[in-house]
Amino acid sequence: MAGGQARSRDCTQEPVAIAELQLDNLTKHYKHGKVVIRALDGVSLTIGKGEFVAIVGRSGSGKTTMLDLIGLLLRPTSGRLIIDGVDAGPLEDRARAHMRGTMLGFVFQEYNLLQSLNVLENVMLPLRYAGGGKDGRQRAEDLLERVGLSDRIRHRPGELSGGQQQRVAIARSMVNRPSLILLDEPTGAVDTETAEQLVTLLKGFNEQDQVTIVVVTHDLAVANQAKRLVLLKDGKVVADEPVASVAVAKSSP
Repeated sequence: MAGGQARSRDCTQEPVAIAELQLDNLTKHYKHGKVVIRALDGVSLTIGKGEFVAIVGRSGSGKTTMLDLIGLLLRPTSGRLIIDGVDAGPLEDRARAHMRGTMLGFVFQEYNLLQSLNVLENVMLPLRYAGGGKDGRQRAEDLLERVGLSDRIRHRPGELSGGQQQRVAIARSMVNRPSLILLDEPTGAVDTETAEQLVTLLKGFNEQDQVTIVVVTHDLAVANQAKRLVLLKDGKVVADEPVASVAVAKSSP
């Protein structure tokens, strides 16, 4: 792609699904004095359109680093990251931000909602940066109905339970019609029943909307609902297979 620019996409249209997310010998190293910390160490991985992938491993295995690289929050030390046919590594900051805002959705364990905004305003927030078109408000309201919060659109985040706040975060991640949703421990701060409800929502978006989902999790219940399991250890992929109970059990920290 000429000029180091990401392909533009009108957020008011249906998503152009990611044909392939490819990590090619991707590394992220940090120097601490004379010591090199290999947070991610030569990961090669391909994730196809519409997959639901769980990334698991012990603390310090490289899970969050891998997610931050895929989400264009970090730049790799070496290797290539290809999203929808675009090598994101050489892109300028503006082009990376555009890709992040139009093709990717994020859900974090801490919700990251703005307390000064109500639920509807929080869901609509990404539209300010990427442009949501005339249907932006309706899109946000439809998503809040879909996650079961149509009666809470005027509430502030502090008036909601943890599970409700996470549902707002999921709706927000979908408002720009992304092709890929990235989730970092989305059920880590909620109870088991609420976690199951959140996973059901994610499966719905994955199966009905064909949104590709990549989730970092310690929650075996979440991992069991994914279609594919990637196990990291010391910054390397040590297992990559369809989800089965025995595979998930072996990955438990």
